[in-house]
Amino acid sequence: MKVLVAMSGGVDSSVAAGLLLEAGHDVVGATLKLWGGASDSGCCSVADVDDARRVAQTLGIDHHVFNYSEEFERHVVAPFVAGHLAGASPNPCIECNRHIKFDLLFDRATRLGFDAVATGHHAQVERRNGRHLLVRGADDQKDQSYVLGYLREEQLAMLLLPIGHLKKTDVRVEAERLGLRTWDKPDSQDVCFIEASKGREVFLRQRATLTTATIVDAVTGEELGTSHAAELMTVGQRRGVVPGRDGERRYVSRVDLAAGRVEVGRLDDILISAVALDASSLSFTHAALEDGASVLAQCSAHGRAQAATLRHDGRWWLEFAAPSRPVAPGQSVVLYRVDDPTVVEGAAIVSRT
Repeated sequence: MKVLVAMSGGVDSSVAAGLLLEAGHDVVGATLKLWGGASDSGCCSVADVDDARRVAQTLGIDHHVFNYSEEFERHVVAPFVAGHLAGASPNPCIECNRHIKFDLLFDRATRLGFDAVATGHHAQVERRNGRHLLVRGADDQKDQSYVLGYLREEQLAMLLLPIGHLKKTDVRVEAERLGLRTWDKPDSQDVCFIEASKGREVFLRQRATLTTATIVDAVTGEELGTSHAAELMTVGQRRGVVPGRDGERRYVSRVDLAAGRVEVGRLDDILISAVALDASSLSFTHAALEDGASVLAQCSAHGRAQAATLRHDGRWWLEFAAPSRPVAPGQSVVLYRVDDPTVVEGAAIVSRT
């Protein structure tokens, strides 16, 4: 099988390429040049491209660099900025997967005559009863099925995830066995186009004027402080939020940029029972779920799936079985089947409050 492997320069994609080569496939590596600005983190630095190239040399496979910087700016960076300015909490990794890695790259691979595309994501694709299903990775701590939630079945049918059945520690063992320079390389933790040494605030201030807002206790109405960059305040956030007069921790419950107001409260005060969903973002891998469907809902990349019911009364809602921490506008929700919680039933849904 002729396979195009998306190589980010990290250990996971390096091992994915190595394992496919050992399995006898015709493997070609491709690194995506996405961000043209400064980068000291993520998977877009010059060092990462060099690591991918040198891993390909070690494996003895061809390696190419595809430039999608204009598309990345249009589909990922610009919506990221616009989302923050609208008071939302966009997820650039999901948008990158959705529009770049599993749209443009898949299209290019098809045009170049490849049979499949492979990545180093910690997730699995299984074929059951003639259907291709997205399944959680074997390593619960590294599972990335959440960020792949938008994938359609025709994309899953063309996707190979060679390390999804491995624990992260085993991936590093395999990398060392294969003699790959990335075997002990740290994982990327940050948004690739934001310099870790400067952060989101510096990045956004270079592109927009940020809002000063008053921080108010959601229950008492008491003013607790001021935020000089309210666009960086996220519903559910605790870090950087001043405690109440009683000394207890406070969490962001609502961000109103137009009013210059950020409401905060104790965790018990801001828990929610339901969240409204953006119908235009509904995207199911297979047949659409119906009103009353029981699901497990995951609302962040590292969050835990929780029992919920999908509702439709002219709008789509997700009702949680137990009080839940608030979900920020713009955040994605991925739905998993209750009877088989490792399998994604519905694709990602963007929530609104």
